[in-house]
This record gives sequence, C-alpha cells and structure tokens, in this order.
Amino acid sequence: MDTAPPSAPATAAPTDRHRRKVATAAALASAVEWYDYFVFGIAAALVLGDLYFPAASPSAGVLAAFATFAVGFLARPIGGVIAGHLGDRRGRKPMLVLALTLMGVATAGIGLLPTYETIGIAAPVLLVLLRVLQGLAVGAQWGGAMLMATEYAPEGRRGLYGSLVQLGVPIGVVTANTVFLAAGALTGDAAFAGWAWRVPFLVGFLVLGLAWYIHTRVEETPEFRAAERALAAQEKERPRSPLRTVLRHQLGTVLLAGGSFAVNTATFYIVVTGVLDYATRELAMERSAVLTVSLCVSLTQLALIPAAAALSDRVGRLRVYAFGAAGLLVWAVPMFLLIDTASLLWLAAGTFVASCFLSIMYGPQAALFAELFSAETRYTGASLGYQIAAVLGGGLAPFLMVLLLEATGTSMSVAAYIMVLAVVALLSIKVLASRAAGAGRR
Repeated sequence: MDTAPPSAPATAAPTDRHRRKVATAAALASAVEWYDYFVFGIAAALVLGDLYFPAASPSAGVLAAFATFAVGFLARPIGGVIAGHLGDRRGRKPMLVLALTLMGVATAGIGLLPTYETIGIAAPVLLVLLRVLQGLAVGAQWGGAMLMATEYAPEGRRGLYGSLVQLGVPIGVVTANTVFLAAGALTGDAAFAGWAWRVPFLVGFLVLGLAWYIHTRVEETPEFRAAERALAAQEKERPRSPLRTVLRHQLGTVLLAGGSFAVNTATFYIVVTGVLDYATRELAMERSAVLTVSLCVSLTQLALIPAAAALSDRVGRLRVYAFGAAGLLVWAVPMFLLIDTASLLWLAAGTFVASCFLSIMYGPQAALFAELFSAETRYTGASLGYQIAAVLGGGLAPFLMVLLLEATGTSMSVAAYIMVLAVVALLSIKVLASRAAGAGRR
C-alpha cells in the first residue's frame, strides 16, 4: 500500500549484492538492538524487583520493575522524533549508528549497575535513567533500520526486505532467552540472582562493533539521496521541519498507524514478559521451562514473519495485516484458558497460536508504515506511528497485566484488554483501507 506522494527516483540503482549487504546489516542492527532491549524485560520479570526495589512486597516489586520497563517505552517516541527529524534531514545511516552506540552503552551500564543493597536509592534511580537511554535508542533504531532495508528493496519486494528487519524481534527474544537459560543452568539460583543475571546485559558491548561496521561499510539509501537533492534548493530558502510537516499534514495517518499496531505490541509483551511473570509467580511453573517455551515459540516467527511479508507483496499489506489483528481478537480468551491450566504443553499451544497471528501482522508492518509517508518525512512519520503503538500497547502491557490480575483475580481481564486493542486495530485498518481505496491504490 502506498498513500504518500511518490518521491524522486534514485539516479543509480544499487546492485543485488549491495542490496543484500545493506539488508543484512539492517537486520543485524535490529536483532542486536532488540536483544539488548528484551534482556531488560526478562530480568524485570525474574530478578530486578528483588534487587532494586527490595522494600516492596513480591507483587509490588514486580510492578515497580515493570514500571521501570515501561519507562523505556515512554522514551521511545522521543527517540523516534529526534532521530526521525535528523534522519529525514541528514540521512538514515547516521541515526542508526547513533542508536546502536547508545543502546550498547546503556545495556552494558545496566549490567554493571550496583544494587539497592550496595548504593541505596541511587540504584533504582540509575536503573530508570539507563532504561530511558535504552528507550531513546530503540525508538531511534527501528526507523533507521527499517528504511535502510525497504528503501534499498527491489520493485515488488519491499515487504520481504522490510521483514528482514522485523526478524530482529524474534531473534532478539530467542537470543535473550537462550543467554538467560544458559546463565541459570550454569550457575544455579543463588549465583543467578547474585551476578549471573548481569551477563546478558554485558553482551551489549558487542553492538558497538556492528555500529562501527555500518558507519564505515554501508552507504546511505538511494531514496534519501534523491529526496535530499530534490529539497536542497527549498532548504536554502526556508529550512524545513519533517516533524512539523507530519504533525500538520499527516497526524491522522500517524494515529491510525499507531492504533493499528498497539494490539500487536501489547500482546507480544504480554506473551514474552507478562506470561513469564504470571506463569512462574502465580501458576508456580518452573522458570527454565517457561523460558524454553518462549524461546521455541519465537523460533517459529523466523519463518512466519518473512512468509507473511512476501504474501503482502502479492495480495496487499492491509489484507494480511487485518487477518492477523482479527486472529488476536478471536484467540485472546482461548489463549488464557490454556495458560491457566498451568500445563507446559497448553502454555506452548496457547502462545504459539498467538505468535502466529503476531507474525502475520508484524511481517508486512515495516513496508506498510514506510509506504504511508513520502521519503522526505518517512523516518519521522513511520517512527512516530510505531512508537505511539509501543507506548500505548507494549510499554504498559506487562504492568497493566499485573494490575488487572491483582484487581480482578482472573486472566480473562487481560484477554479483554487484548480484545479491546484488537477492535481499535481493525477500525484503524478499515480507515486506512478506505483512504487507500480513495487514492486509487492497493
């Protein structure tokens, strides 16, 4: 789908080899960035409440840790706005490099941070600040990586190329779960709570090497170069603001994009983070077993995400996207009925089906959001839409899940939360489809 005016064509078509190199670099950037981001969510569910908020009850400690987790999401739109503004003016690549560097420093900093027992109140304060830096970094990263891939994509394959960046999410989840499983298996409960939980965070240092590679070996996208030349004369006469342009002329599109995606990001974080806490703390299931289920379910997304994206290249983004949202609406209640059995098999079945619907939405999402905006404002517009959804859905989802469970005593309240967001998504998609039909496009 493309509802934005066409941008100027690139003057020199990149070779297939160069397209593949850029797409691979963008996919790796996404994977390591999401790995760094997800290790915090897993740690929040397992250890951060006791180590950084020890005065609280178990439930309150988890709530405090998840609130810190949510702070990162509140920072994501700010990162998206700053990087979007600069990325639409100065280029996609510099912002991607900056985001990777910031994420590596923040994640490693969490791994080195003393606990409440050592430095008192400074510990949770510094934890929140480092989480804010993570949020700024991932807010800046997604737009840069997504545009590096989609703007290099050959004709008719933008969905597939965009999905390579989307694969960073399941790769990040799988890697984060694997590292935590290994840390727990090799050390035992006492050592894990004492120091081994820090190891997954210290891996964050490795992202700095990838940032350097992209800085030195990857070129700017052809579409940005074309847009840059087309706007050079206008820039001399009157400096432009991509953010002002988007807010003035495309705010409705941004809000519709966010509304369409909130159910995806909320359900995802409920499945990978909220259910981890719920299953281990409320249902008394074994931590390593639940982590293993999460890892295996995420592995299936590695095939489903590009398959859904490739299908969207043939039948249209919104058709595939809407099918995934409808699936989440229908599956919310059965998923929690299965989880509540406290059976590992039924937990796996419930989260697997949900993961399939998440993948069906997530595969075409990068290309869909890219095509909603012109090249001149694409970084800003797409990032804002994505990060608004992340705040309304993902950032609050694990926190709200604990609150809902405490207030109602039933997981059906969490299922109802997912269903409400799914209805919002379907209504947003319907409006986007109507606009596309009115514009005479796919």
